[in-house]
Amino acid sequence: MKIYMYQQDNWPNFTWDNNALISLLAQVRHLQGKLIGKMESLGFELRREAVLETLTLDVLKSTEIEGQILSLEQVRSSIARRLGMDISGLVPSDRNVDGVVDMMLDATQNYDKPLSAERLFEWHSALFPTGRSGMFKIIVGNWRDDSKGPMQVISGAIGKEKVHYQAPVASDIEKEMGLLFNWFNYEEKHDLILKAGLAHLWYITIHPFEDGNGRIARAITDMLLTRSDGISQRFYSMSAQIRVERNKYYNILEKTQKGTLDVTEWMIWFLNCLKDAIKSSEQILARVLYKQKFWNKQAAQILNNRQVLLLNKLLDEFSGKLTSAKWAKIAKCSTDTALRDIQDLINKQILRKDTAGGRSTRYELIDINENN
Repeated sequence: MKIYMYQQDNWPNFTWDNNALISLLAQVRHLQGKLIGKMESLGFELRREAVLETLTLDVLKSTEIEGQILSLEQVRSSIARRLGMDISGLVPSDRNVDGVVDMMLDATQNYDKPLSAERLFEWHSALFPTGRSGMFKIIVGNWRDDSKGPMQVISGAIGKEKVHYQAPVASDIEKEMGLLFNWFNYEEKHDLILKAGLAHLWYITIHPFEDGNGRIARAITDMLLTRSDGISQRFYSMSAQIRVERNKYYNILEKTQKGTLDVTEWMIWFLNCLKDAIKSSEQILARVLYKQKFWNKQAAQILNNRQVLLLNKLLDEFSGKLTSAKWAKIAKCSTDTALRDIQDLINKQILRKDTAGGRSTRYELIDINENN
């Protein structure tokens, strides 16, 4: 019985209804062009700040989809170092953070290079530097071998598992990936946005690695979307939007993989998801512009390095509420010094006490637009 799409006689000859996609594709292309034009009108430093924000979000959300939470500060620091950006408050980053950053930057900065088994093996090795996924040893830098049984996507408690999908057998992977590489590198008749959606589906259906397939699928998608943008700078995050739509993503993926080779519904979902991702980029742009406006307003103020460090952290979506104890810990100073720094910023009308109250006094930035 043929349950999955890769078991169909014409696999992998995908089809779709162009008439159902043409209007949606035009909308995405229009938004894409407007966004790139808007970003290119910014100065060099603002564009780099927007890229840093976007890539940080992309890495965080791509791993979060898989249930893994990375440190925002570590991801941001790792990306900034690799882009050669001199920003305050850089922190050391773990190997697993550097690995996913390296993969994402290779996919987007080197978007015009061919996709190959060797390149994917390098990405996979970067994702799993210890040779383990959690506590379990896995095959790293090579295709899975199914020695532990067939590759299945499963949910549910032990004893009540539900199999959502079973991938092709390991002995077929080299042949299947060869077909994908040939199409990816040499097929030129499809719009690159449509190609990105198809590549994501095709790769995740083969599921060639023991773990990390989702993150690599999203890197491949970003690689083709970067080609379609024509610039290596990233201003929107598909992974962040997939995280928002995670349940819809898994549902349409399962439905498509258990269907025919007509992938129209999948492509409609992909284009809508991409459209929303591009629209969400306005939030990143707004944060970058607000940060610039904030520092322009404070240009005449005399601030010490600790104050600059903490103010930047507050502008970069500080986690939780700011207290003198947190200030002292982050700035590596005494609590008394932290309180003097904070009081100075209150006197300069940059910070104020949070009126919400609590066991300890908390502080917040004064919105620079309040007195405008």
